[in-house]
Amino acid sequence: MIRLWTPRRAWRCLLAGLLLVAVSAAAADDGSAQAPRFLLGGAATHDGTPMRACDPEALAGVQTVEIPAPAGGWPGAPQAISVFNVFAGEVMVGLGDRVVCGRMHDARTRDSRFRAGVGLVVVPPAGTDDPVRVAWRAPVQPQWIPTIRIGGPSPVQQEDTLRLVVRTACLAIALALAFSALMGYIGARDRTFLAHVAMCLVLLLWQATLNGLSGYPVPWLPVGDHETRWQVAFTAFAFAALQYGLWSQSGVVGLWPALRHGAHWSVRGFVIAGLLVPLLPYAALGAAWWILDHASLLLTVALTLIAVLSIRRGDRRAFALIAAAAPVIILFIPPIATSRIVVEYRVELIQLVATWFLIVMAYTLTNRYGQLRAQRDAMRQLADTDSLTGLPNRRAGLAQLDRCFAEARRTAMPLSLGFVDIDLFKRINDTHGHDVGDRVLVAVAEALATGVRRRDDVVRMGGEEFLVLLPGVDAQHARERLDAMRHRIAETAATLGVPELQLTASIGVTTLQADDEQAVALLRRADDAMYRAKHAGRNRVMADRDPGVMPHACPDTLSAD
Repeated sequence: MIRLWTPRRAWRCLLAGLLLVAVSAAAADDGSAQAPRFLLGGAATHDGTPMRACDPEALAGVQTVEIPAPAGGWPGAPQAISVFNVFAGEVMVGLGDRVVCGRMHDARTRDSRFRAGVGLVVVPPAGTDDPVRVAWRAPVQPQWIPTIRIGGPSPVQQEDTLRLVVRTACLAIALALAFSALMGYIGARDRTFLAHVAMCLVLLLWQATLNGLSGYPVPWLPVGDHETRWQVAFTAFAFAALQYGLWSQSGVVGLWPALRHGAHWSVRGFVIAGLLVPLLPYAALGAAWWILDHASLLLTVALTLIAVLSIRRGDRRAFALIAAAAPVIILFIPPIATSRIVVEYRVELIQLVATWFLIVMAYTLTNRYGQLRAQRDAMRQLADTDSLTGLPNRRAGLAQLDRCFAEARRTAMPLSLGFVDIDLFKRINDTHGHDVGDRVLVAVAEALATGVRRRDDVVRMGGEEFLVLLPGVDAQHARERLDAMRHRIAETAATLGVPELQLTASIGVTTLQADDEQAVALLRRADDAMYRAKHAGRNRVMADRDPGVMPHACPDTLSAD
């Protein structure tokens, strides 16, 4: 297997990149007197403020509230008024003769000093008592009431900025998790990662339609005048993603197979509901949203109870479901759902809960990636390992030989090779049985493994043949080490407890030469030297350059003798 990326290559790329940056910086900073002292971007504009006057037709049917001036009238200081949590339609803010309008899903219609809401900064004359007027379309869900903040420009704008930071951060996290899952799919080729990508993107779009960022800095979703329909539709899709994530990545369906059919249909039901939203009359959207909320809550509570039972049955993966579902359930508890902080920061809290859900799902996905890697490593180990001796098999051994050959060529270090064949192994099988033959193979493998630095340097090539890799060992020392292994093999026969068992081995040894272009040349010379050792009387080590004549009999016959 070719390694496309190695630490050495990474260091080379890093150094090349640093060198390129240094050269670019030196070229840019030539020390000439004409070098600019500052950088000017943009150009002057004739465009007016993005705030605009209110369209009477857009304000038709809205509800208006008035906030009275403080006792004694306005103090004459600047006042900032900002309106949040209006999810559809025009929002009007006015004080005295100053009236502006804007839409949550089109940042171009809002005062640029307010990013998360529609706002106005005005200086009412001291002593006047004109009320602040705010108007908006009646919310589809009655409990989702708007929030109005009034005060000094600095604290009001800081809160507005904080809301924007939370909203954009949640979208950025969802996008980053989607990209991370996509990279996981490229590495693992598991469709679960693609499902996680879809889950992240659906929740990202849902949040964007809920918090108004679908129109920031300019509209990038075709929401238009249909904000409520987009919100209800993506709420259904988001609940489908939520239910899919809870049951598919927490393991509860695996422990309770009977639930799989119902879980599949719960996800399909939310998707179908989202697709049907454009067909519903506007008056029915509120009821549809209420049904979606409570259906998702009931399913989430049911899955949480199943997760508790799964934990009692020993499935620790269900902890992820409880961790992801708990914040969702907590937001629906009546005392919490009607509390002031939840009402005021409902959008931000919903986004934080969705982000927490995605993070927990990413944690389960990371665990799955680890499991897949462990499984693939185990499969690779099985594919590369001889089942009887536990040594690398022929395929893995030849790959290891190629790596040692390339490293020896690169570093100019010696590389020696030993080819070991058990003498008269067929006679051992015929005389003592194949069970004893297997024990002999295991014993020889252990005897060889004790004579090398790494167990992977001993390879079972097949039958009674073994390959011993000796990287960094010259010809003389290789011969000495292989001869010590030969003696160890002969001494092993006494430890097996088999009467009249004699165990010897013939070993051929060779060392990398300057004109060797491929590793197979070493393997061929070691194999030839091993057959010379057999022809010379067996139970010996013979180098490829030792004098000797190859027998006329075929190698298979010699090996069987």
